[in-house]
Amino acid sequence: MFSKPNREQVIALSGIFQACQLVETLAKTGSVPSDRFTVCVESLFQQNPPSTEAVFGSLSNLQLGIESMQELITLQSRTQKSDTLRYVVGVIYLANKLRRDKGMLNLIGERLQQAAKQAEHFGSPSHANVIANLAQTYQDSISTFRYRIQVNGYAGYLQQDYIAQRIRCLLFAGIRSAILWHQLGGRRRQLLFNRQQLLQQLRDLQTAL
Repeated sequence: MFSKPNREQVIALSGIFQACQLVETLAKTGSVPSDRFTVCVESLFQQNPPSTEAVFGSLSNLQLGIESMQELITLQSRTQKSDTLRYVVGVIYLANKLRRDKGMLNLIGERLQQAAKQAEHFGSPSHANVIANLAQTYQDSISTFRYRIQVNGYAGYLQQDYIAQRIRCLLFAGIRSAILWHQLGGRRRQLLFNRQQLLQQLRDLQTAL
């Protein structure tokens, strides 16, 4: 037996789905809402948050992730959003790899502290220099794993450094949420065998928005 998903786990899961939904949108349209993007970037700097919700600022900041997760679980738009689901699976896999690599976790922790100071200096977590720094950190660490997430989208967008950097930041944020989810007791089998409980938790979260 294993525990049913709880509210804190579903909040962290929503963070994964939001980041992955934004990856798909950015790769295919070339843009995403700046406020949703900033929520993902800021979550990377929350090293010792007082609560799960605090990682994302507020529950309302996760509305996109909550809705995306609900749609995919109920299979309402699985065909249209198959890439988002594939990114979610990939992000969870990479997070599990990263959790077992203490040296890489330490490297990422140090680099994130530097990036947080940089964001404070420029007065914005989504400043171009901060995004470039975070994207480089992703390349120097997670991109060295044998498994890499293949992002589908319009080549004209994916070939732009500005967009490629933002996609790496979003994947980074997704992995951060996946590690948080695991720390809270979340497991992949819950996604397969506890869909009704997940949906109920999502409905409760939407009521609280």
